[in-house]
Amino acid sequence: MAIFTSTINQTAFLLLLIAIGFFLVKIGALDGAYSSVLSKLENNIFVPALMLGTFMNNFTVEKLSMSGKFFVVGVLVMCIMAPLGTLLARFFSKNSYERKIYTYGFAFANFAFMGNAVVSALFPEVFMQYLILTVPYQMFIYAWAVPALLIPVENATTLKERLRPLMNPMFGAVIVGIIIGLLKIPLPSFMKTAVTTLGDCMSPVAMILTGMTVAKIDLKKVFKTVGIYVATFLRLIVIPIIVIAVLYFLPMSYEMKLCILCSLAMPLGLNTVVIPGAYGRDTSLGAGMALISHTVSVATIPVIFMLFEKVVG
Repeated sequence: MAIFTSTINQTAFLLLLIAIGFFLVKIGALDGAYSSVLSKLENNIFVPALMLGTFMNNFTVEKLSMSGKFFVVGVLVMCIMAPLGTLLARFFSKNSYERKIYTYGFAFANFAFMGNAVVSALFPEVFMQYLILTVPYQMFIYAWAVPALLIPVENATTLKERLRPLMNPMFGAVIVGIIIGLLKIPLPSFMKTAVTTLGDCMSPVAMILTGMTVAKIDLKKVFKTVGIYVATFLRLIVIPIIVIAVLYFLPMSYEMKLCILCSLAMPLGLNTVVIPGAYGRDTSLGAGMALISHTVSVATIPVIFMLFEKVVG
């Protein structure tokens, strides 16, 4: 029952924010300019603040020494999920941009906003280990996925131009966060508060942006896009079930297995809406995937964890 309650509460909150963005556009309170401004705030302020806070608080010598194996396993998981996402996406679209959106969706679940909420509410005893496990996920996202999949590079002709997307506020925040965490650089209290508060804005604003995007797209077309439903089915059911089956045979601690499943059983991520939107790219596919997968996850997450308890627990 706790799993159902936590999942329903979190998803209801997300859907409420989507509805707010949707109706603000429908009643004419917001236009396209506001969407662009919010997207740029996300990419230049809110997401970098979240990355900075995550890394400077968790990428420390003490935490890595205590839970270093979780960090290593996180790297291994990403080394599997990134190629797997690339492979699966090839079956969903011939369009290179859409294929990149599918690649991101399969490689990265919403392990941060949704995952953190579920783990902190249901399994607080492993929350710190979970954060360490997902640190490599963040590194893969902002070192590879964002510049390679979500930031446009169509006009790049040289290696320097192709590497330019790496020089973005998000990746810079990761590097600064790692330095602050490892070197224990003290920050004034007001700066810590600013980083935390701005980082907390990331997910709510992302969901409002999703609602604004949904309001401007052809919902009939989205709901008729079979690939979105297949991707949701793979992300929320097939992949977690396969993970449970594999974990059953691996000689790992229960806590390690639980953290791995938590990071992979969440709905499709939100960056496919936020980041492309800041560059004026089409976000209808990403918004549709976010909307449908987060709605369906209300039912799938509790079932997946119940199955995990029976098979592994």
